[in-house]
Amino acid sequence: MIKRAFGSQQAGLLMVIVLLGVLLAITAGNHVDQRTGQVVNNFYNLHTLLQTATDASFFAIMAVGATVVIISGGIDLSVGSTYALAGVATAMVLRSAAPDGGLAIVGLAIVVSLGVGLVCGVLNGLMVVGLGVHPFIITLGTMWIVRGIAFVASRAESILVPSGLTAVAKASLGLSESVYPVPLLVMLAVTAIGSVYLTRTVMGRHVFAIGGNPEASRFSGLNLSRITIGVFVISGLTAGLAALLGAAFYGSASCGDATGYELYVIASAVVGGASLSGGKGSAVSAMLGALLIVLIRQSIRTMRFDQNYEWIIIGCATILAVVLDQASGRAALRRLSASATRR
Repeated sequence: MIKRAFGSQQAGLLMVIVLLGVLLAITAGNHVDQRTGQVVNNFYNLHTLLQTATDASFFAIMAVGATVVIISGGIDLSVGSTYALAGVATAMVLRSAAPDGGLAIVGLAIVVSLGVGLVCGVLNGLMVVGLGVHPFIITLGTMWIVRGIAFVASRAESILVPSGLTAVAKASLGLSESVYPVPLLVMLAVTAIGSVYLTRTVMGRHVFAIGGNPEASRFSGLNLSRITIGVFVISGLTAGLAALLGAAFYGSASCGDATGYELYVIASAVVGGASLSGGKGSAVSAMLGALLIVLIRQSIRTMRFDQNYEWIIIGCATILAVVLDQASGRAALRRLSASATRR
């Protein structure tokens, strides 16, 4: 069992994350805390570590939903645009309704943001199933359509959200006033729910089944259309939740939010071991993949490299992850073939 744990995808990712974290701690330098007078590492301190997790949380949440789609054999390029529309719609509704603080404003924000994500997910699923077009093309189109709707609806303005909602997202929960753990806790909760869904439920096993062999799944009596719509709904809901969290945390929403997040989300899933051919992936690995990408970005800033190298490195990491996944798959097939021959 121990050998299997150390040989798992999560163990490998954790090792890389820890090594990268150690490298950052060594190269980041130190500073003197003005309040305590103690020497503090510029990276290895509670504030920076939580800020790193916060930076990862918004697209890590979406990466969990996108991983479900990828496991089913599809892909969702519209998550960033869904994020933007959900955030803009939430901010506009809250501005118009102007509710008092407390549970009323939080409840309304949740309904609007998740509702927009749900609608976008349903539409993506229905078009993939009804039109019989590859999800790449459908979601490439909806990526532009949805962001265009956000642009027209907001008139390209940045819309503020009520301070009561920001206070919830930036609650310190008893920690230091400058430490905000809520995004991290939401990310962990979404990852846990996604992991349970994929590994402990019948619906999750169906997602793996249609991604691994859709024809065999169809002959087994699975409703492929319903499952396909369902995975896009999950992706839309996670995008809506991330948008709610992002708008609340930063205090505003605009049509330009989450531009380019499609790269981060898909890269997080792929670096986390999700196979673009379907049938393989993990919610926990997707979250770890998001953390790794954020640490790569942090490393580039800490070592004072040109920030444009960020895209090059993340692109190379994505290609390398896919190549290693395919090589691992071919090696597994050779082992199975050799085992069958010996029998």
